[in-house]
Amino acid sequence: MNSDALRDLFSLPVAMVSGLWLLTACGPSTQSDEPSPSVAEQSASTTDAPIALVIHGGAGTITREAMTPEREAEIRAALQLALEAGYAELSAGGSSMDAIIQAINVMEDAPQFNAGRGAVLNHEGVVELDASIMDGATLQAGAIAGASTLDGGIRYPILAARAVMEHSPHVMLSGQGAEEFAESQGLEFIDADWFITDFRFEQWQGMQQANLLEDPSPWYSTVGAVALDQMGNLAAGTSTGGMTNKRFGRIGDSPIIGAGTYADNESCAVSATGHGEFFIRHVVAYDICARMRYQGLTLTEAADQVVNEVLVEAGGAGGVIAMDSQGEIAMPFNTEGMYRGSIDTNGQMTIAIYGDEGQSN
Repeated sequence: MNSDALRDLFSLPVAMVSGLWLLTACGPSTQSDEPSPSVAEQSASTTDAPIALVIHGGAGTITREAMTPEREAEIRAALQLALEAGYAELSAGGSSMDAIIQAINVMEDAPQFNAGRGAVLNHEGVVELDASIMDGATLQAGAIAGASTLDGGIRYPILAARAVMEHSPHVMLSGQGAEEFAESQGLEFIDADWFITDFRFEQWQGMQQANLLEDPSPWYSTVGAVALDQMGNLAAGTSTGGMTNKRFGRIGDSPIIGAGTYADNESCAVSATGHGEFFIRHVVAYDICARMRYQGLTLTEAADQVVNEVLVEAGGAGGVIAMDSQGEIAMPFNTEGMYRGSIDTNGQMTIAIYGDEGQSN
């Protein structure tokens, strides 16, 4: 499905999107961890090499009580589209890098998440975009930070991060430098108004009126993806608008390699979502991989220790998605919910939102 078709989907009335979800989802809206037959059939395609994909759309104060059925259906539909886009790339023999780009592009176009269209507004009412990507085979990485959309912005920030990795000698570019570089690479720019949704404007306006620097009920709707391809290579990517009403040029963990994103074939690949300051201080993404490599922990053990012990003790809220070189998946979070989904090495699709779904918390 091309980007225009995806954009058309996300502009449909809620009732139509809800109907699409009911027709296409792999399970009912409150229990979405049943296998999808069509995806499972794809997994037995052209190779015996394992492939897998895991995504997130953010963690935070996400409860059934605060969620309307219509919004839940939209979120689950968007997660499914992202999974299907990334997994189609893997099934066709594509690289893990290409697969996470496909998945994240869908979520950057989906207004339900805090990335690309639907990203949060800073203190001045402007969307600023951060993204990073890392190749587990080479340890090459790229990132952009604080890219403004004031006069039109980068439609797909994750593509800009990849361009930094592949077409510059640098790892991170920020602000105007990131914008000019993206333009020089021929990346798509789109008008400022396209990025701003009514939901985010009202959220920002409420914080302005209450003179709040931090949202009292945060939804860290950062998006991310991690994949394993047929060549055995891992990749991870993360994209976000940061924190609502952020000030003073604030940059969170999402564009910082080792904090919000990390990938190494020798250990694991990770994409994080949460209160970025804590993820930066504790180098969360790298710490999980390091515990595997140097302490011999399993992926589940390492991810759980960092998210549910280190971060909790420090007062940091959020979660991660992670995968090792065998395709094992972990999705721990210490908040009430995390938008998440995966297609494992058996081709089974899982989509979940709340803390009591599946075994991911």
